[in-house]
Amino acid sequence: MTQPAQSVVEVAEKYYDSNDADQFYFKIWGGEDIHIGLYDGDKDPIVGASKKTVERIASMLQGFGQNAQVLDIGAGYGGPARYLARTHGCHVACLNLSETQNARNRKLSNDQGLGELIEVVHANFEQIPKPDQSYDVVWSQDAILHSGNRKKVLEEVVRVLRPGGQFIFTDPMQADDVPDQTVLAPVLQRIHLDSLGSFRFYRETARELGLEEVECVNLTEQLVRHYGRVREDLTSRYDEMTKLSSKAYVDRMIQGLGHWIDAGKKGYLAWGILHFKKP
Repeated sequence: MTQPAQSVVEVAEKYYDSNDADQFYFKIWGGEDIHIGLYDGDKDPIVGASKKTVERIASMLQGFGQNAQVLDIGAGYGGPARYLARTHGCHVACLNLSETQNARNRKLSNDQGLGELIEVVHANFEQIPKPDQSYDVVWSQDAILHSGNRKKVLEEVVRVLRPGGQFIFTDPMQADDVPDQTVLAPVLQRIHLDSLGSFRFYRETARELGLEEVECVNLTEQLVRHYGRVREDLTSRYDEMTKLSSKAYVDRMIQGLGHWIDAGKKGYLAWGILHFKKP
């Protein structure tokens, strides 16, 4: 049975606020962009691949311009928000539950001269503290998996989207044809949940909530590549990282990344870009 939503939120908040996680994600996972990257080769730098994901998602938005109001849910360090603000001049609200990440986001945005375009909001995406129909775009990268009530997240997204608004996101998911949850047990234990979303779940839920599907791009092969590159970098920089994060954390992360890689290679996981529009 899925844990109560508040419990899941509290677990995630405590984890991402920790120094161990902050050092790992900022130093290894992708710097400003802590999400799965798009790789041309297995040795591509993680930071560059992660930026390619942002560029690819942004290129899919329709009729997107300077006056757009954007909400990034689960915004992390705010790399995508700064890309959108810098490239399009739009205003982006970064909703995120980790104040450790939020502090980095504010500093990076101010240091890059984008502070006036970036609003950082400490909150969780199951209860978005914004009025109805506030945004032209809701954006999210690899964050919704941490929710204990993903349908509630989508309900909130629909609520804050304006008519004609777009919802575009990525998420590490379970495959539509995963045989049962036991095969994902090592992965699920890492995120304190009993399931992941899936292409089928998000497409069906979006349709039930009245969203129109624009495009769903399956890029599952990139999930295995990304986790493999992160594990490789963490292992090669083991001595450096165990001085910044605890040895126990680094060892658990190397083991946990291996579980994701194994499950991905066996076809139990999925990842891609999902794009919907509110009529």
